[in-house]
Amino acid sequence: MKNVSDIIAQESFSKEELITLLQAEGQERKLLFDVAHARKIEFVGKQVYFRGLVEFSNICSKDCLYCGIRKSNEKVIRYEASDEEILGACRFAWENRFGSVVLQSGELSSPAFTERVDRLLKAIKQLSNEELGITLSCGEQSRETYQRWFESGAHRYLLRIESSTPDLYNQIHPQNVHHSFEKRLECLQLLKDCGYQVGTGVMIGLPFQTMEHLAADLLFLKKLDVDMVGMGPYIEHEDTPLYVFRDQLKTKQERFDLALKMIAALRLLMPDINIAAATALQAIDPAGREKALKIGANVIMPNLTPCDFRKEYQLYEDKPCLDEDAELCRNCLEARIEMAGGEIGYGEWGDSRRFINRRQGSSH
Repeated sequence: MKNVSDIIAQESFSKEELITLLQAEGQERKLLFDVAHARKIEFVGKQVYFRGLVEFSNICSKDCLYCGIRKSNEKVIRYEASDEEILGACRFAWENRFGSVVLQSGELSSPAFTERVDRLLKAIKQLSNEELGITLSCGEQSRETYQRWFESGAHRYLLRIESSTPDLYNQIHPQNVHHSFEKRLECLQLLKDCGYQVGTGVMIGLPFQTMEHLAADLLFLKKLDVDMVGMGPYIEHEDTPLYVFRDQLKTKQERFDLALKMIAALRLLMPDINIAAATALQAIDPAGREKALKIGANVIMPNLTPCDFRKEYQLYEDKPCLDEDAELCRNCLEARIEMAGGEIGYGEWGDSRRFINRRQGSSH
């Protein structure tokens, strides 16, 4: 059986080797983190890229069993930010040289929704002199919709798979045509075909999840050849069906530690991709995002959602930064990134090195 120091010297890993990395403790865990940090500096540098996050609507057609804004949760106050509020947040991002914004919403697919996002994309490009990069996270759509949004200015898209194991995926989603694992995969492929930089991610510490599932998730990300990953610890929400399994969960601290090991292992597995320091890390540990930056993450998403709406966009409990305005959030993150030894890539899109390498026909 190989130990961690043998495994991290390799460039590719078996499922069993990844499980060994995910189980690393003590000195072996430190070694994993140190090597992941070095690999990050070597392949993507010290730069940390900002993506100003605008959660513009919590209206959702999906009923995912883990999510606080699921369609059946009647306790949620539904909202839609106005175009003015969304564009105001994007203007703040541009004026503060964030480089990029992420427009995120519940999953809807209708002609009106497609039209609205399209209009916003064009307006963001116009107000920022074409300078702001735009990532969308608006769920499953048709090829035509993806293509239209791409042509209107979106160039990155985040569509999380949550689990790459069909059986586990089915345990955390309703069993119906609206929650199909195959459809999710198909959408990820459509996004690639349209020319997007494609991001996905998984939850770490779900009920029923094993180390084998998590190692398989890492291999799935590699096989899919994604450009960016956002993954963090599963945090239970009392207004969701999965909450009844809370007694089976690892402690929040264990989930947090496992999430860091997933980030470090992924940095070794895919050294030139973008990895986000998920906000959910900070819900468990106040310094959670800095810890992720130190061991492999290179993207951070300051929340620019108007404060009035933030408390209604709670996918999980204890979400941080609900009452900080954008200015506070930015200052706080700048300090955090410096503490983690990073430099902010101001005014840069921060495109995935992997995407750039693939386009140039060369990849590590």
